[in-house]
Amino acid sequence: MRASAFLIGLFAACQPAYAHHGFGTFDMNADVEITGTVTDLAFVNPHSWLYLDVAGDDGEAIPYRCEMRSATTLRRSGWSPEMFPTGAQVTIQGSPDRNDRHACYVSTVIFADGSSIDRYGQRTPPTPVEAEPRAPRLASGEPNISGQWAAEQLVMTDPRGQRGTLVPLSEAEALEPGALPEGQGPIPGGRGASGGGAPFASGEVARRLFQARIELTEAGRRAMERREDPARRCEPIGVLMDWSYDSPVNRITQHENTIVLEYGKFGYARTIHMNQRDHAAGIEPSRTGHSIGHWENDVLVVDTVGFTAGALTRGLLHSDRLHLVERFSLDEASMALTRSFIAEDPLYFAEPFTSYDVVYPSNVPYEPSACDDRSLFPE
Repeated sequence: MRASAFLIGLFAACQPAYAHHGFGTFDMNADVEITGTVTDLAFVNPHSWLYLDVAGDDGEAIPYRCEMRSATTLRRSGWSPEMFPTGAQVTIQGSPDRNDRHACYVSTVIFADGSSIDRYGQRTPPTPVEAEPRAPRLASGEPNISGQWAAEQLVMTDPRGQRGTLVPLSEAEALEPGALPEGQGPIPGGRGASGGGAPFASGEVARRLFQARIELTEAGRRAMERREDPARRCEPIGVLMDWSYDSPVNRITQHENTIVLEYGKFGYARTIHMNQRDHAAGIEPSRTGHSIGHWENDVLVVDTVGFTAGALTRGLLHSDRLHLVERFSLDEASMALTRSFIAEDPLYFAEPFTSYDVVYPSNVPYEPSACDDRSLFPE
């Protein structure tokens, strides 16, 4: 069976139709400023929407709606619905939508008292929510990985979100607005570094999960030609990507015979069976598969099979023959919980897909967020 080289790229897979992971139909080469009265707020994933009444030339109210980041990322940045009470006056600076002249992309919000905040503005420090020191081990002697976890927040080097690139929050302060990390080139065309296409991740973030060269089988290549974006339907993207991408807050709960991983979005949750040495016969295939786990020198090893065919990441599909092995290890000094993994699929992959991701104690409590994709405007 002929193999085909395939570059898994988070943002390469984000064509303009995938509005909630790029700039979508917004014209990032144009500016707009509107002042209006708040009528409603949809604090939801994958993007929040602020609804305004703006006075037209004839004095009549014109309804507008303006797109902000996801509820999850806004919460982690210290934003809240209380910032936008109904009846409040706000000014929005941003970019217009190409298809709907009464819609916009929020770059900066200016409040009635003159204060303002940019799209990627951080209202509160990203500090962990754990008030007490974490016990390194449970009473059973196992490492204590229970709690609330999240990947480091990604922000744009341009806080208004119109140019530049996505970098971890800890790196953003060291870069000039709109700058690119060392060794990273711009996306051709458009305004600034990223123009009118999708923002893209800095090298370290991209190397972990979102960019890797992998050989696909002919069956895998054909499947990729038919791929769709599950997130557009408010469905999980995949067992790998949803754990750390798009700033979810995860929760791990250790029980006597199981460990439960809750992904914080799409109602996605997995149960790891710690009291089983082998996978049961006749597993009913599912999105999460069937997971068994054990500890090896303080490393949680999780073996999962029994998946239904679907997406592993935004840019990579897998068949129902996927076999995933994950290793979770906690660095007690940095409190980094690293998950390395090997994904094998003899039907779609000509070689294993290997990488890792990292989460830390979350700076906001675990709170599953509703998904309501309002990115597609009515015709």
